[in-house]
Amino acid sequence: MATMHNLFFGILSVAVLFLGRAGTVAVREQKLSGSYAGLRSTDPLVEHGDAVAMNCYIGSDLRKRVIDSALQEIGVREATGNNDGPRVETYLRYVGLGKGYAWCAAFVSWCYGRAGRSLPRNAWSPALFPKARQYTAAQIAQGSIRQADLFAIYSCSLGRINHVGLVRQQKGNWIVTVEGNSTDKVLSKRRLLATIYAFSNWLD
Repeated sequence: MATMHNLFFGILSVAVLFLGRAGTVAVREQKLSGSYAGLRSTDPLVEHGDAVAMNCYIGSDLRKRVIDSALQEIGVREATGNNDGPRVETYLRYVGLGKGYAWCAAFVSWCYGRAGRSLPRNAWSPALFPKARQYTAAQIAQGSIRQADLFAIYSCSLGRINHVGLVRQQKGNWIVTVEGNSTDKVLSKRRLLATIYAFSNWLD
């Protein structure tokens, strides 16, 4: 009887130890799924094993991640001046298009996606400025524009917004930008605040 009693408690101890270890693994997997695993599913670069891209997520806030992603692309240019080239076509694929299309909105969308945000994701510049996300004139005058907000340039000949980019920072009456499809490449520019048609906020 004593032998059966000891055998029972021996088996019970092994079971408790096994379940405890399984629970620890489950907790670890849950923590991982909320960090790298979650980003891996939304980031086309991390998805392909880009360790540098993964490092840019650690210890940085969302707005900085968006701008950091954009800054890493400065210097990318079209292959033939016809909205083409390997990197340009990567931006366009992110919004479901092939080469040959204007890509400023695709670039902005790709930068947000790389930072872990699913929206905006649109190749049509006007679609990135819905009224609900636009800053009012009063907010702009108060200096509410922040890093990683979007700016729009209006075309009178087209009668619509035809260019979009990212705000890197505001300096008085100027903004410093990062934008794609500006003279066929990704670059940083200074633009006079008065020339900007609209600003939108997709992060708050």
